[in-house]
Amino acid sequence: MSKLSAHINNIALHHTVFALPFAYMGLFLAAKGIPTFHDFIWVTLAMVGARSSALAMDNIVDLKFDKVQPRMKKRPLVAGTIKPIEVFVLIIISLAIFLFSAAQLAPICLKLTPICLFFLLFYPYTKRFTFLCHYFLGVALAMAPAGGYMAVTGQLPLGIIFLSGGVCLWIGSFDAIYGSQDREFDLKHHLHSLATKFGVAKAHRIAAYLHCVSILCFILTGIYFDLSWIYYIGVLIAIVTLIYQHNIISPNDFHRLTQVYFMRNGIVSIVIFIFTLIDLI
Repeated sequence: MSKLSAHINNIALHHTVFALPFAYMGLFLAAKGIPTFHDFIWVTLAMVGARSSALAMDNIVDLKFDKVQPRMKKRPLVAGTIKPIEVFVLIIISLAIFLFSAAQLAPICLKLTPICLFFLLFYPYTKRFTFLCHYFLGVALAMAPAGGYMAVTGQLPLGIIFLSGGVCLWIGSFDAIYGSQDREFDLKHHLHSLATKFGVAKAHRIAAYLHCVSILCFILTGIYFDLSWIYYIGVLIAIVTLIYQHNIISPNDFHRLTQVYFMRNGIVSIVIFIFTLIDLI
């Protein structure tokens, strides 16, 4: 059980809160209400498989940096609680679950898996050559609502593109803020980020501007799908959450950039999905 717990911790399973609610949002919007049990289960398994393989890959690719990064010393792979070969096995199993689950949904889902896998597995390498690495991560998570919708309809309407764009900018900008505390480490090891490119203060301002654009995308999603005022309550709570998150941090003080700060951003995905669900049913 301790080994299983270490693997769950290694892939940060609790971080599923960032993408899974948006996958469900795409699924419920496609079904115009409650989806079939078949679609719900296979979308869930596809998400778990895709996300687990991506996080495990990220930990393997960045292991040499994590070993010398004080903030990462408690990670199971860094601490030696689990072995790299075990992580590789987990990646293979997770990918198998993802591909098999995709095959149970609309035919286009399996056909598009190579594109999904590119962003899921290539993301860890992007910080080696571009400050836009945060938004590669954003694209990976933005595939969640698109995948959820296409799993039912096989289509990708403009409203889902708005939703996916909002997810990309929301999580990418948040990742840029959270990663800004590693600026000195990244510069020393020739890694790239928004903070290494523009400095911490400017990176935070850019993230704030793009968070505004993400909110606009969520509003356009509601307009496209003709959602009622109930949906916009969720968007309003998301706005308040983002304003609060930006106000409690400082470019000169990183002590608030903790796991609590990290997880609090999950409120955005949860409330937008919940109020979409209430609106639909």
